[in-house]
Amino acid sequence: MEDFILYSLSALFLVLALVVYFGKGDNLIAGYNTASEQERALYNIKRLRLIIALLFLLSAVFVIVLLYFPYISIIATPIFVLVTIICVVLANTWAKK
Repeated sequence: MEDFILYSLSALFLVLALVVYFGKGDNLIAGYNTASEQERALYNIKRLRLIIALLFLLSAVFVIVLLYFPYISIIATPIFVLVTIICVVLANTWAKK
């Protein structure tokens, strides 16, 4: 049962990555969905979509890796946190116009 939940979670992340990347999930991007039109104009939405889709994709990979190799969670978790921080920084720098 636990495997089914993790596979489902990974599949959900993959679907969300595709939805965001192809522009149908802009309302799923935290902060962007509540921003005014003036604030939205400050961001390059294509770059922001790419970063968020990449983060969803990496989340799916992280879940699958931990499913098959649970003993590397000591190493994988800090790496995933670091990648998440890098994505947040990129979303606030590289994705701005």
